[in-house]
Amino acid sequence: MENNGMYGECKPVENEKDQEAVIEAVLFTMGGAVELRQLAAAIGQDRETARGAAERLMKRYQTGKKGMEILKLEDSYQMCTRSKYYENLIRVAAAPKKQVLSDVVLETLSIIAYRQPVTKMEIEKIRGVKSDHAVNRLVEYDLVYEAGRLDAPGRPALFATTEEFLRRFGVGSLGDLPDVNPEQEAVIRAEVEEELQLTVDEIPKENE
Repeated sequence: MENNGMYGECKPVENEKDQEAVIEAVLFTMGGAVELRQLAAAIGQDRETARGAAERLMKRYQTGKKGMEILKLEDSYQMCTRSKYYENLIRVAAAPKKQVLSDVVLETLSIIAYRQPVTKMEIEKIRGVKSDHAVNRLVEYDLVYEAGRLDAPGRPALFATTEEFLRRFGVGSLGDLPDVNPEQEAVIRAEVEEELQLTVDEIPKENE
């Protein structure tokens, strides 16, 4: 008797709409970036066919008013929240729940995102206070990871953002992070100045 179990070989997906649907299901289920070769395997077609289906799916999400979008990351594709809803995500992240991203944790995450790779000491120079708890929380939430060690006495750990950070905040790469405008920078500096009781000129800057 022939074995036609659930893990048997699947027939190639020929219909273009069906190809897009399969890729959509894979991207949604996987959450992170999915390589083109994996998408090709999912529809039982070659890479160029899979690429065409993924690109069509991207356009569908771009033209429709949806909360999600498909991003191309080198030779991979990823489904994530549309970047225009960044502020809404911040509200959800800051709302009371089991994993609360407090103002301190969000501030620490911002420093790591824009200065990475960065050590705890560099973070603490900018914030003016100890940041062990905030960094540990970010590692626990899989938003930050230890990216290596600095070639310096004590070999302090270097921290950088994860792929989960990109997915959760809806950006395709670090280059897509929004610029900090002068008003936001002034607010941050004012908060640090108040916390440390220092003047702006006394706030330590990196690479000085």
